[in-house]
Amino acid sequence: MRPPAWSPPVELSPAEQPIVKRIRRAKLFVFLRERRHELFDAAFQEELAAPYASSGQGRLPVPPARLALATVLQAYVGCSDDEVVEATAMDRRWQLVLDCLDCAEPPFSKGTLVAFRRRLIEHGLDRRLVERTVALAAERGGFGSRALRAALDSSPLWGAGRVEDTYNLLGHAVRKALGVLARRQGRGLADVATEAGAPILGGTSLKAALDLDWDDPAERTRALVAVLDALGAVEAYLERPAEAAAESAASQEALAVARQVQAQDVERAGDGPPAVRRGVARARRISIEDAEMRHGRKSRSQRVDGYKRHVLRDLDAGLIRAVGITPANSPEASVTDAIVADLDHQAAHLDELHIDRAYLSSALVRERPADLAIFCKAWPVRNGDRFPKTAFALDWERRTIRCPNGAALPFEPGGTVRFPAATCAACPLRDRCTTSAHGRSVAIHPDERLLGELRQRQATPDGRATLRERVAVEHALAHVGRWQGRRARYRGARKNLFDLRRCAVVHNLHVLARLPQPNAA
Repeated sequence: MRPPAWSPPVELSPAEQPIVKRIRRAKLFVFLRERRHELFDAAFQEELAAPYASSGQGRLPVPPARLALATVLQAYVGCSDDEVVEATAMDRRWQLVLDCLDCAEPPFSKGTLVAFRRRLIEHGLDRRLVERTVALAAERGGFGSRALRAALDSSPLWGAGRVEDTYNLLGHAVRKALGVLARRQGRGLADVATEAGAPILGGTSLKAALDLDWDDPAERTRALVAVLDALGAVEAYLERPAEAAAESAASQEALAVARQVQAQDVERAGDGPPAVRRGVARARRISIEDAEMRHGRKSRSQRVDGYKRHVLRDLDAGLIRAVGITPANSPEASVTDAIVADLDHQAAHLDELHIDRAYLSSALVRERPADLAIFCKAWPVRNGDRFPKTAFALDWERRTIRCPNGAALPFEPGGTVRFPAATCAACPLRDRCTTSAHGRSVAIHPDERLLGELRQRQATPDGRATLRERVAVEHALAHVGRWQGRRARYRGARKNLFDLRRCAVVHNLHVLARLPQPNAA
């Protein structure tokens, strides 16, 4: 059944006025109460209602605008689904916003809130929430139809799934497969594991069941053999006719995860015993419960187990215009396609992009239009006490490179120029240039022209001042991190993208609250 439109009163009632006066710190409650009718106008409410079936059957749904407000407040406060339902019945600030003051029962159940969140994600309406705050800022005079000056940066987001070593990953996956079967048969896990020939999986701790000296390499090999034998025993057990009849897709999925972990983490040299692979496999799975979490690094010294969140901030209006989530092992540059897609939905034209060097290899930079200006600190060029690459003059019209002594050769972006050995041997500047018997070589970056412009720009006071504007996106990331937290609330990239988007909505609402009010004199 299609939900009804929500038309809460605009003016504060006598009962609401003293509540508004008592709210000293959490001013977003007051702003949402006063401006909820603008944020959720009739057209936007119609969009939010579109995913609901058009039928006359079933109970009358809760208005999506009310659920959307609760979803935003959940991100603002940082509470669970159960606490949201509790707050609607016990917290007068929530009741003020949701128009349910002094209600005896919560206006919706936890199941209704979860189902609404699922609809938002399935239909991409979480992005529309961000776009609606941007549109409202434009209506309120936050900015005009100007080109967008924006800064892009990222921060770590630790995953919600448990990170485990190879032994526990294998044991967890196989135990999960047996657990599905045990629940379907109404039996205990320990009984099913013993019957399957894998008693080590019946307890709460795999390593306690193995009871080995983990400092001894030979003992670790025995442990791996025992876990792999348990995997084989469970696979054979689930192929028996009686168990196969009770088997479900969930148990097969868990076994597939165990095989994936075995393939990525275990190697065998000839006829020798299995061993844990040295190093880390590419795109290695690190959690059973969250398949998309990855090992990664934000920097050389900071490791991340989970994801990276990316934020694009409007440098003039202060709004977050687009966000993205990537696995922690993905390069920062991989997010720009998603960022561009979000901007395209807003019909925004990017005029300036302020980034750090991790985004220089992105398609957004490499394939940029001629009118997009990139601002970034260039990679340093060093060559000890000899001539650096910047001592060689590049003529982009003729596509030639000229060395400090005047020798010129053609070049191609992305290639390497090698000066002849004879030319370098006769050069009076050789000692200051190269020690190679084959002559000096100079690598030309695919985007060398941009890097040259960046180096020239950062050599001036005005250029360095422009580079410092990127600090604003770091502040936005800090605000988002305060609301979203250091650790992900959900499992999976898409749900965490939803969470990041609603935190961006909270940020944008604070920006909106600082704009002059329409009725201000």
